[in-house]
Amino acid sequence: MVFQNYALYPHMTVYDNLAFGLKMRKYPKEEVRERVMHAAQILGIHELLERKPRALSGGQRQRVALGRAIVRQPRVFLFDEPLSNLDASLRAQMRTEISRLHKRLETTMIYVTHDQIEAMSMGDRIVVMNNGIIQQIDSPLSIYNKPANLFVAGFIGTPTMNFFEGRIAGDDAPAFIMSEGGPALSLPERERGRFAPHSGKQLTLGIRPEHITAKSHNEYCRRVPVRIEVTEPVGNEIFLHFTMGPSAGQHVSRIPADVQPAAGGAFDLYFDTSKLHFFDSATGSAM
Repeated sequence: MVFQNYALYPHMTVYDNLAFGLKMRKYPKEEVRERVMHAAQILGIHELLERKPRALSGGQRQRVALGRAIVRQPRVFLFDEPLSNLDASLRAQMRTEISRLHKRLETTMIYVTHDQIEAMSMGDRIVVMNNGIIQQIDSPLSIYNKPANLFVAGFIGTPTMNFFEGRIAGDDAPAFIMSEGGPALSLPERERGRFAPHSGKQLTLGIRPEHITAKSHNEYCRRVPVRIEVTEPVGNEIFLHFTMGPSAGQHVSRIPADVQPAAGGAFDLYFDTSKLHFFDSATGSAM
């Protein structure tokens, strides 16, 4: 197990920290040395073996904690938020190193994290839990594209998915009527059969920020007039925080950085209706 806190023995060198578990289990000295040197080589800490933990950086200490688990040659690694005490740049570096380590060792790793970026970028399969209850088990992309319920949809993704309360009306030309006073959003004709059984029911519509765009890019895009409340430039793109009426809540869109609408003004956004998610408002389950 690799803990959130490094849990290294401060009076021991890196070598002795790595070797301690094996020595306690009475492994031969030569095998202990061989395993320690192998783990140190994998993690790039062979030059640190004579140092004590106080002389190491946070990232180096985390490598030692990883190495202490590696020398045991376990069938399963358990990671308990191992990167949460590191700064952002070091977390990104360690994510890459652990992913590389996983491929090299070909060993099962169970990794607990509250950081969805860690989960999405490192996991082969993700188990999303809420209050101890499993909500969904799937590959990262399946969880992102096909969330099982409102909790998963709102938890995975940065910025989070936009949600709109409303109902579906019309049999021949179905549309989503927003409860917030926003516009009626006409839905794709090709999915008329999907919407028909839910006509008139109270539903929650979900759409990710990247599917609300500044320009129409396909036949399923629907123009929606909005009011821009805040623009949030983040380099290669801008997060637009907008409302659609006096009583409407605030939502967010991701648009290219070369489009720069002014905060406080009116603007037209385009909802890609081929990327909509629908949830039962009462149960939260995906429909």
